[in-house]
Order: sequence, then structure tokens, then C-alpha cells
Amino acid sequence: MHYIMLAGLNTGNITSYVVIGIVALIIFLLLIRNIRIVPQATTFVIERLGAYQATWTTGIHIKMPFVDRIAKVISMKERVADFPPQGVITADNVTMQIDTVLFYQILDPKLYTYGIENPILAIENLTTTTLRNIIGDLELDETLTSRDIINTRMRDILDVATDPWGIKVNRVELKNIIPPKEIQNAMERQMKAERDKREQILVAEGRKESAIRVAEGEKMAMVLRAEATKEKAIREAEGEAEAILKVQSARAEGLKMIKSVSADQPLITLRSLEAMEKVADGRATKIIIPSELQGLAGMATTLKELFVDPVDDGPKPEVEDEPLAKDVMYPS
Repeated sequence: MHYIMLAGLNTGNITSYVVIGIVALIIFLLLIRNIRIVPQATTFVIERLGAYQATWTTGIHIKMPFVDRIAKVISMKERVADFPPQGVITADNVTMQIDTVLFYQILDPKLYTYGIENPILAIENLTTTTLRNIIGDLELDETLTSRDIINTRMRDILDVATDPWGIKVNRVELKNIIPPKEIQNAMERQMKAERDKREQILVAEGRKESAIRVAEGEKMAMVLRAEATKEKAIREAEGEAEAILKVQSARAEGLKMIKSVSADQPLITLRSLEAMEKVADGRATKIIIPSELQGLAGMATTLKELFVDPVDDGPKPEVEDEPLAKDVMYPS
């Protein structure tokens, strides 16, 4: 009897230990299951009993079992939305297709979760309407050349419109602008005409530049030739002047030498006769002989008659053209 009572007591204790162990295991599993680690650049929106409770950022968090739930996991990284081409009409009634690329980032997870039902669809529709409003005020040429202006205006408008949704629009880019085929053909013809025009202008400018260069070359050649002629004349004049100067210097030097050797009267007379011989060989018809040489000339004639016998060679032939007789004048 005593043994049966001990066995029943031991069985009850074991059952209690098992129950306690099971409860502890359930609590541990619930605790492990409700521990959350939030990674970098990610946020968790937590609701308690269906109402917004908190926003978890990077780190370890524990939520209450059966009471709290993770309503939304939101990435805080910048995102890109590529929207399909949209038909727009310009101010000059040209229909074209434009597709846009939008870069945005979520700044407020709570507003992003509860602000609007489908934020991406809302941004796409807002982008389409904003693009049509902006392009409707521009003509075709302005649309094709004003991408930066269009991008800036769209970004400003979308950034203000998406603030209540917790979204910030960083950039808006027009990826493609596709006008109608007829407009493309007309633009190609216009571009070709513009290129032909620029080609003709460049050719004309090249010819003009060539003509200017040729004229400048001819001008420079003429200037160089004139300078060469001038330099030649200057050098010839300098040469003649130097020659005259050397001749005069030689004469002066000769006079100095004559004066330095104290030349007597006979030597001077002899030099005078030599000079007269050279003068007589010229074409002058009149020669004036100084009085000092008259006596010497008469003596030379007498000596010639004494020592030279005349020879009769017969009649002399007549000379058609006789040289002019030279008149010798003796000064009194």
C-alpha cells in the first residue's frame, strides 16, 4: 500500500515537470519568433491591434506576441521608376511619344504606408498629367531643345505633390522623345539642308582665306623685292663713295709723299711731261701748255730733227678722214 502511494506521487511530479517544460519551450519559441533584426537602409512599420504603433529602424527589436504585427517592410534606398511612353501634344499641335524615368526615395515610412493606396501608380499618373501640361505650353522645337527645363519643372511639381506620401522625387529625366514619322523626315531634310549650308559657308571661307593668303604673299614678295632693290642701291652708292674716298686718299697720300721727299723742279717737270702725254692721247682739240714746259718742248723738237733723218717714202696716200688737229696754246 505504501509502495502504491509513492508510485502515484512520483507519476504526478513527472507530469508537472513535463507541463512546466512544455510551457517554458512555448514561451522560448514565442520569444525567439518575435525577435526581429532590422537590416541597414530598411524600416519596419509596426501595428498593435490594428493601429500604428512604431517604426523600427536598424537594430534588434522585440514585438509583443499576438498583439503586434509587422504591417510593412520598406526599403529606404533610392528607387527608379521607368514609365512607358505617353502620348502628348505640343502647342503647335504635334503629337509625340515621350517616356520618362523617375528617381525617388521614401523619407517617411508612416506616410508612405498610410498616405496613399498605391504610391507607384499614383506617381506614374501624376507624371503623365504633369508632362502633358508642360509640353502643352511648348512648341516642337522648344520641346526638343528644352529637356533640362522640362526635367526641372517636372521634378519641382512632383516633389511638392508627393510630400504627403512621404516620398521625395530626386530627379526626372526624359528618356526618349519620339515625334511622328513625317516630322522626323522633315527634320532630317532640314538637318541635311543646314549641313549643306554650313559646307558651302566653310568652302567659301576657305577660298576667301586662300585668296587673302595669296595676296599677302604677293604683297610680302613685292615688299621684299623693293627692299632688295633699295639695299642694292644703297650698297652700290656706298661702294662708289668708298672708292672715291680711297682714290682721294691715295692722291692725298701721293702728295704727302712728294712733299715728304722734297721733290725738285726737274722731277716736277718730268711728271708734268708724263701727264701731258696722257692728255695728248685724248680727244681734246685744244691743249694749254704751261710756260714752264714751252722751252723743254722746243728743245725736244730740235733734238729730234738733228738725230732723226727724214725718209722719203714716196707719195703718201690720201686719208679720207683725218683726225682733228690739236691746237696747242702756250700761255704768254
